[in-house]
Amino acid sequence: MRNVLIASLALVAAAGIAGCSSSAQPSTAPSGQSAPTNPCKADDFKVTGDFGTTPQVTIPACKPTDELIIKDLVEGTGATVETGTTATVNYQLTTFSDKKILDTSFGKKPFDVENVGQAPVIDGWNEGIVGLKENGRRLLVVPPSKGYGQGGRGIQPNETLVFVIDGVKVTPAS
Repeated sequence: MRNVLIASLALVAAAGIAGCSSSAQPSTAPSGQSAPTNPCKADDFKVTGDFGTTPQVTIPACKPTDELIIKDLVEGTGATVETGTTATVNYQLTTFSDKKILDTSFGKKPFDVENVGQAPVIDGWNEGIVGLKENGRRLLVVPPSKGYGQGGRGIQPNETLVFVIDGVKVTPAS
């Protein structure tokens, strides 16, 4: 599933080309209940677990926003991710609509994001990991416009993505 991150640029480009389809989505609220109307805020998302351990994420009953949500859960003490650096991270991806873990690198090899800001990952990562420090943990709530748009590779169309990202190492640009 690491390929999900790498394939994002191609998917975003393909979504732009195929952008003629309807964006109407059926409600995911259970029958007899209306969809939440209050927009999500960073503090609505609950994350437990220490840096370096697999996080537990609680997705709130709120309406996803069109904005990238960034919240430092653990500030970190090392070097800071900047545009052009390489960030070595562990991550967990939970889909907002069905609250399922779709991918994780915890317990596996960390993922290298080379040339942050221009890396071949989703825009939500290129924007959202800038400022993350080594030994820091960050929550990113990525709207479809900064994620996978029309979907692909196991991601539903117009899905909001919830990432918990640990900054393992920052390597300066060469």
